[in-house]
Amino acid sequence: MNRIFDDHIIRKVYSLDGTWKFCTDASREGEKLGYTGGLPENAKNIIVPSVIGRDFGLLEYTGITWFERKFHTNGGTLRFCFGAVMTEAKVWLDGEYLGEHYGGFCEFDLIAEDVAAGEHTLIVRVDNSFNLDSIPHAKVDWYHHGGIIRSVSFEELSGVCVLRCHAEYTLSDALTSAEVYFKLKLYSKEDAKTSLEIALGDDTVISKNIKVCKGISEINTESVMLNGIALWDADKPNLYKLTVRTAADDFIDRIGFRYIEVKNSKIYLNNKEIELKGANRHEDHPDWGFAVPAQLSRKDVEIFCDMGANAVRGSHYPQSRAFVDLLDENGLMFWSEIPIWGCGYTAADLERPLVLTRGLDMLKEMVEVYYNHPSIVIWGIHNEIESNTESGLEMTKLYYGEMKKIGGNRLVTYASRLPFSDISFEYCDVISVNYYYGWYEGTKETWDTFLEKFEARREELGLTDKPLIMSEFGAAAIYGNHTFDNLKWTEEYQAELLSYCIEAFHKSEMVCGMFVWQFCDMRTCIQMGLGRARGFNNKGIVNEYRKPKAAYHAIKALNHRFAEEE
Repeated sequence: MNRIFDDHIIRKVYSLDGTWKFCTDASREGEKLGYTGGLPENAKNIIVPSVIGRDFGLLEYTGITWFERKFHTNGGTLRFCFGAVMTEAKVWLDGEYLGEHYGGFCEFDLIAEDVAAGEHTLIVRVDNSFNLDSIPHAKVDWYHHGGIIRSVSFEELSGVCVLRCHAEYTLSDALTSAEVYFKLKLYSKEDAKTSLEIALGDDTVISKNIKVCKGISEINTESVMLNGIALWDADKPNLYKLTVRTAADDFIDRIGFRYIEVKNSKIYLNNKEIELKGANRHEDHPDWGFAVPAQLSRKDVEIFCDMGANAVRGSHYPQSRAFVDLLDENGLMFWSEIPIWGCGYTAADLERPLVLTRGLDMLKEMVEVYYNHPSIVIWGIHNEIESNTESGLEMTKLYYGEMKKIGGNRLVTYASRLPFSDISFEYCDVISVNYYYGWYEGTKETWDTFLEKFEARREELGLTDKPLIMSEFGAAAIYGNHTFDNLKWTEEYQAELLSYCIEAFHKSEMVCGMFVWQFCDMRTCIQMGLGRARGFNNKGIVNEYRKPKAAYHAIKALNHRFAEEE
């Protein structure tokens, strides 16, 4: 389930979730052995979506795996839709190569024409191994799950089909009306004419006839003026159903009208100053890995709302569409980023052409897939790279420039672990810093000195127009570990440190947002060599099964107190 609503009514969509055949390929000889046409007799069954690490003996398996699914179709033109595959996918239909995709956290699709009616075999070769050009790098502080981690489906296409529709709008100064046009990505097997209707809610706003060329084409509609719009806001997350219809096809999405900006060294949403309050969320669970079911995503959203948060940072990759749909519905603002977690990369690695190109492609793909979600107010271009080097500066400049061109009305930032030596802060709309005083170094009181020092550095750099987000801070606690002595690794110590940080950040005129590291305890990689207790990063304010720690209740009390003070 990649969305929480149906995105087609007319188009015939068939789920391929469920039982697939599956085998590993440690020797990387599957293509030579003919796996592209069908897996061997001894292949076992696996449920999709899932991660392979949940099967016995495969927790630490890295490399190639093969998946096979037989299905029936009425034939014609088929579009195969993959919610996400970790990390590189190659696809064959009845032994014929269909296409490939790199990147484990965004949806992609492949189209096959002239498919006969009847039974067919879909083969997916999945590779989650690593080299110097990999994104993410082999060395990251989360667990490298492999597999087909989100839903798979196929669609029977007919006539002129709508693959994507972006709503582009400009709000009036009073934010009461919007000039809107639509960017459409269409597919047709041949040159064709069709009717086109676009509706927002119950109102048709575009009605015309169009011509399209064979294959995939992109067109922009004329602009229309909408008056009396209801804004998407944290308090009232108003959404509009977007429906696109051609003579033979349809496409359904949702949009929201809102305006985010930085001015006067603050962040404003719909002309109101806001303070972002939330946590970093890995989409991870000890039983499902990355293949988090939609109901658990709903529970996570309910937990964020209960603790008085208004924002979530998706660390460190695009999260499921279903989760972001839920954020849209509940008025939670979202920071979405790509999986460049920089501690594994040297400065020289950041210059590698394939790393630069893959990262840029991932940013473009994230924008294409998630563009209509109003909850996404921040695009993250990377996390903790060597941003104190020329290589880091050039990557940041390249990515920032691209996202400002294509990203729409969003802030663009990156999280830096080098607040006093970073040379790339010019290329962000808001400065974001990850630091862990009171855990890896210093004490909680060191935060007071940090805020004073960084305010001075911001002034020295001439960047006082850029507010500061504390994008990561925190301490680990083992769930259920209590003492009277407030020792590290206890729930008491974590709660006290986070409370101190949040109080200090809230009082600072420079700080406009804070994201606790992190929402839930999550499995991490042994390659990191960080000695994580239990094999988990234990800095969650809830444990891996979403049971609250003392820190959760402390943060909830602070958030509700701040809300009352406003």
